[in-house]
Amino acid sequence: MNTRLVKVRAADLDSEAGRKAIADAAAGIRAGGLVAFPTETVYGLGANGLDEDAVARIFVAKGRPQDNPLILHVAAPDEVRPLLKAVPARAERLMARFWPGPLTLVLPRSPLVPDVVTGGLDTVAVRLPDHPVARALIAAAGVPIAAPSANLSGRPSPTSADHVLADLGGRVEMVIDGGRTTVGVESTVLDVTTNPPAILRPGGVTREQLEEFLGAVAGPESPAPGATPGAKASAGVPAAVERPRAPGMKYTHYSPAASLMLFIGPPDLVVRTINERAAAEGREGRRVGILTVDEHLGAYQGGAATLLVSLGPADDGRAAATNLFGCLRAFDIQGVDVILAEGVDEAGIGLAVMNRLRKAATRVITVDWG
Repeated sequence: MNTRLVKVRAADLDSEAGRKAIADAAAGIRAGGLVAFPTETVYGLGANGLDEDAVARIFVAKGRPQDNPLILHVAAPDEVRPLLKAVPARAERLMARFWPGPLTLVLPRSPLVPDVVTGGLDTVAVRLPDHPVARALIAAAGVPIAAPSANLSGRPSPTSADHVLADLGGRVEMVIDGGRTTVGVESTVLDVTTNPPAILRPGGVTREQLEEFLGAVAGPESPAPGATPGAKASAGVPAAVERPRAPGMKYTHYSPAASLMLFIGPPDLVVRTINERAAAEGREGRRVGILTVDEHLGAYQGGAATLLVSLGPADDGRAAATNLFGCLRAFDIQGVDVILAEGVDEAGIGLAVMNRLRKAATRVITVDWG
């Protein structure tokens, strides 16, 4: 199929062209089509969340396992009520504090929500995105929009329309180009059915923010040092998980084409270890990519066969989150054979960045001075 690309920025929503583009996209959603659209986190691949056949097309377009649940996106807080058995007071407070924004809540579903959205679970994940184009589309469609990230399953998530087209061009009816996303990693998924609430996936709302607001918060589980994610087990999630309760809990995610080794430990030792590994890979004729931070760019000895890419300043976790997936895709574009990545500080949104790096890694290597 031909994929239609339309450019709609927030400033365009009041223009005739912007209104028409949103109306066309909303009509496509209501007709059972697939529309990729910007959110503040990453681009989503949207379908009518109440239409089983339309939602099933998401899994086909992405190559996504059907037991991997989806998030339903709404344009206003009250729109979640028909989707849920009830809205507990704790959920109400979270919505008032963090919506619109990068927080997804897992709550008991109502019979209105199709099984295909939830992977057969008795809960559903719901979110109100903090992006005017996303909310305009959902409001115009008049239905909740089921939307995972708009990429081929397992690939780095898309933070620009170009990323979406690279993966899904010819697979979806429309892509709305709303510019580059700002948060850069997916929403935090919080299970509100447990006591205390449990983080199932770290994301744009940090653990520290949730703890300040709620008190105790469980999860996410930390992987064992040196653990290597398997085909069915991502970092922090045991392979025994048969039915994931939220996106990103079971399968390999966010992976570039090249193998990625993630190095964790004292920064000076990590740099030295990566230099040694890069030299060894180079001797074997492999082109090396190094994922680092601004302060370390001058510490690497790579020659013409080494590609250095920075996440940003070492003390700026938000920049690392915004840049992460674009950096991983840059290595793909340049055709590197192996990526050697520095770990980042896991405070704040760094927890989400490291979650994505661990899931993308073929090996996680912890180094110390021994």
